[in-house]
Amino acid sequence: MKFLRILLFPVSLLYGLLLSMRNKLYDWGIFSSTEFKVLNISVGNLTVGGTGKTPHIEYLIRLLSPEFYLATLSRGYGRKTKGFVLANAQSTVADIGDEPLQFAVKFSNVHVAVDAKRVRGVKKIVNLFPMVQTILLDDAFQHRAIKPGLSIVLTEFDKLYFNDFVMPTGSLREFGSGIKRADIIIVTKCPEVLLPIERNRLTKEIKPLPHQHIYFSYIKYGDFLPLHAQTINPFSKEYYFERHYSVVLLTGIANTQSLEYYLKDKVKTLIPVKFRDHHTFTKNDLEEVKKIFDNIASSNKIIVTTEKDAMRLRNPDFSDILSHMPLFYMPIEIDFYEKDKNEFNEQILHYVRTNQNNSSVH
Repeated sequence: MKFLRILLFPVSLLYGLLLSMRNKLYDWGIFSSTEFKVLNISVGNLTVGGTGKTPHIEYLIRLLSPEFYLATLSRGYGRKTKGFVLANAQSTVADIGDEPLQFAVKFSNVHVAVDAKRVRGVKKIVNLFPMVQTILLDDAFQHRAIKPGLSIVLTEFDKLYFNDFVMPTGSLREFGSGIKRADIIIVTKCPEVLLPIERNRLTKEIKPLPHQHIYFSYIKYGDFLPLHAQTINPFSKEYYFERHYSVVLLTGIANTQSLEYYLKDKVKTLIPVKFRDHHTFTKNDLEEVKKIFDNIASSNKIIVTTEKDAMRLRNPDFSDILSHMPLFYMPIEIDFYEKDKNEFNEQILHYVRTNQNNSSVH
């Protein structure tokens, strides 16, 4: 695999140069970027998936929704629909995609929309809901057709963008120099305890520009929650950890490393069953998972999945297979270290409070 990536280096170089030229055309004004009066905050990354955009957007929703009228706009990866779609109580993964569905299920006070064309999506949100004060743009860093009011870029602690290269040799969507467009850089998935010496080292390596702020976040794992109402779950996750349960970890996300690391020392046996990111599960997939589960020679066993995967597993067609299995999902949240938390919250709140304006396009 490493040899193949080396062979593909010229392709990566050409791809990166084409993207750099595209970005220059936007920078020079040859390609136009639409600027909106309605506030928008972009949350994106330089790499392909896995940096934690979804929990960071949820953090912003929790921070802003008590005070401001919000909407989210995503591409809606993996959905079967086209164009602009607004989430409602009947929406499914096929309608809007797994991550937007997660927003819609958890935050009924936020308008959740999907549209691959972000400019059109923002216009439609503003037309439908003139009182919206801030739109959170999911995975929009490379969407130069819209000019974000505030741009947040995420990079993983264990896979920092400056140690990577452009696809297909690496996993970058563009050269690392694109980080210059960010207003805020968040190093995600940090250890729960981050030593000052490590923090200083990373800050020096990132070399932020004068206008850029750097923050460090980490993952907080929630309790095991039953996917189906039929599953009896009177216990916290510690119950299963203390009794040395075996866990089949069913995932269809970009990066499972942090989750596996969290679980491996807390359970008797961890059996990862991995599918690609945003995988559309089938009955055959789940029958295979059931076989793996049934072959564990212990009665102390459960299946655990992620909250994002749970959105795709809540398919009525799967209920005959899954409803009688001990299948749980584990929500995650992100948090910042105390100093970072105060400063990040203040920066975001200050931006929205001082710039809010319920108008449309300039």
